[in-house]
Order: sequence, then C-alpha cells, then structure tokens
Amino acid sequence: MANLSVPDCGQNDPDLKKEMGKQFVDLLTEELKLQESVAAEHAHHMNATLTEARRVASQYQREGDKCIAATETCEAARERSQDSIRKEIKLTSLWERRARNLGWEDH
Repeated sequence: MANLSVPDCGQNDPDLKKEMGKQFVDLLTEELKLQESVAAEHAHHMNATLTEARRVASQYQREGDKCIAATETCEAARERSQDSIRKEIKLTSLWERRARNLGWEDH
C-alpha cells in the first residue's frame, strides 16, 4: 500500500488513530479473518437453506405419493362401477326382452 497518510489526519479520533497505525500485514490478516467469517456465515446459511429445501421436497414427495394412491383407488372404483353398470344394463335388457316376449309393451 502506498503511504497515503495525511499528517495529523485522525489524530483526535482514538479508533481511527489506532486503525491508521496498524501494519499492512495486520490489516490483511484482519481482512482475511473477516472474509473467513463471512464465508462461514454464508456456508451455514446455504446448509440451512439446503436442509429446508430437502425437507420441503420430501414433504411434496409424500403428498404426491398420497395423491397418486388416491387417484389409483378412484380409478379402480370407477372401473368397478363401469363393470357393474354394464352388467346391470345386460340384466335389464334381458328382463325387458323377456317381458316383451310375454306381451309387455312400453308406453
């Protein structure tokens, strides 16, 4: 770093005076520690976000599985109902034919 200090700059501020008196290596070390701290916080946040995303994805998967099971149950019930209706139509047709053969007329 170039020597950019201005004489008497910050002499009245003890914090600034302390900061300006630090060596270049100390400043770099402090900067690296700050960056390390920020990186650690960022990694922690990312891990928490990833964990939450996995939890939500698992929840959606379970809900999806429930929906699929319910859909399969409904589809099976629909197929059984259609079979029952077909059988009922055949039986009704049979009884109607018998009734017509015995003289019944539909008015």
